[in-house]
Amino acid sequence: MSVDLFDHRAEKKLEGTRPLAERMRPKSLAHYVGQTHLVHEGAVIWHALTSDQLFSMILWGPPGCGKTTLARMMATETKAYFVHFSAVLSGVKEIRSVIEAAQDKRRFHQKKTVLFVDEIHRFNKAQQDAFLHHVESGLITLIGATTENPSFEIIAPLISRCRVLVLNPLSEDDIHCIIQKALDDSHNGFGFLQITIESDALAYLVRIADGDARSALNGLELIVQLAVAKHKDQAPIVIDINHARDALQHLSLSYDKTGENHYNLISAFHKSLRGGDPDASLYWLTRMLTAGEDPLYVARRMVRFASEDIGCADPHALNIALNAMNAFQFLGHPEGDLCLAQAAIYLACAPKSNRIYDAFKRVKNDIKQTGALPVPMHIRNAPTPLMTSLGYGKGYQYPHDNQHALVHQDYLPEKLKGQKYYQPSDRGYESVIKKRLELWRDILDQRKPS
Repeated sequence: MSVDLFDHRAEKKLEGTRPLAERMRPKSLAHYVGQTHLVHEGAVIWHALTSDQLFSMILWGPPGCGKTTLARMMATETKAYFVHFSAVLSGVKEIRSVIEAAQDKRRFHQKKTVLFVDEIHRFNKAQQDAFLHHVESGLITLIGATTENPSFEIIAPLISRCRVLVLNPLSEDDIHCIIQKALDDSHNGFGFLQITIESDALAYLVRIADGDARSALNGLELIVQLAVAKHKDQAPIVIDINHARDALQHLSLSYDKTGENHYNLISAFHKSLRGGDPDASLYWLTRMLTAGEDPLYVARRMVRFASEDIGCADPHALNIALNAMNAFQFLGHPEGDLCLAQAAIYLACAPKSNRIYDAFKRVKNDIKQTGALPVPMHIRNAPTPLMTSLGYGKGYQYPHDNQHALVHQDYLPEKLKGQKYYQPSDRGYESVIKKRLELWRDILDQRKPS
């Protein structure tokens, strides 16, 4: 039987009291979508749930991949006392209360306690420390969920007591399946409506979700609400690509400017530049700019790259990078983005050399090993008669008074005499520098006193 869109019960159901993403959260593994490497028959979480042998774990994955859903399934499947804990809203005081309750459950009811901590990376070191002894003793089984790399956000002693399980972004097929379930479900989804989504609109919603089930369901809910409001006199309602675009406005890429994704993308950009791939360099640059990265941060990284990975192989590279940064500051976004793109392509196509970077590291290492060696007397300045009488500047040879402006003279401290830090490559303009230095050394060798 068809449902009248103007029936007050349908209207109330459409408005709902909980978000669609919460209503559609699956209650059992049979309805769980994605993460087959963890939940399919025989996999680690499947075994933990079916045998009721939960272990302490950290669920690490991007937003909307099913971490909290998985934890809630564990809550319903386990015979243990299950506590849901939010790191955003809780502190050490609440942790102590949970520990006391866990002790009571074990003492009086012989029940284990499973503690789920959502966004565990938000706990500081002291708060994470509070779990250590109780996880190790087996008083609590800890399940932490995080979008951040545990290597950086979770203290090492806690990681060593837990198993890190990696959840992946959901595939497009997974997202499509989740959306279809919501369209078909008459109790929690939109199955009670006479509504159809055209294939291109559905594909657009899947793509814009970018592997995030929550984002997909939030987007679907908004599209349906706007379509129903706009076409009250139509039944059934057909949602096309224009409805979807109007509702969702623009593609919002998943990006956290302080999280791991930030470092992964800048690393991909830097390595694409270093590898001489202008296409990949332009792609990663555009990914970052589209997602909301600070363009001046990217510009500063290109300035650094020009010295670290190109150096004297193309002396113009540093100017190109600096000019692109200045041009962006002058033009702003979006006009200045093109200047950054030009610089990225130039840097990717420039000859590469890390010899300046290597030389700088070797010098720093020698300074660390030898300390503050004294400046040789002959290259010290002597602005006063006293300093002259003490030998400052004595024996200094002025290069311009000699042919080729070359003289036999040591400029390094005595302990480092003869060190060769900068060793130019055969690439780009650095090959010219290499030949020049070799020529100078030949000339000086010929002038050596016999």
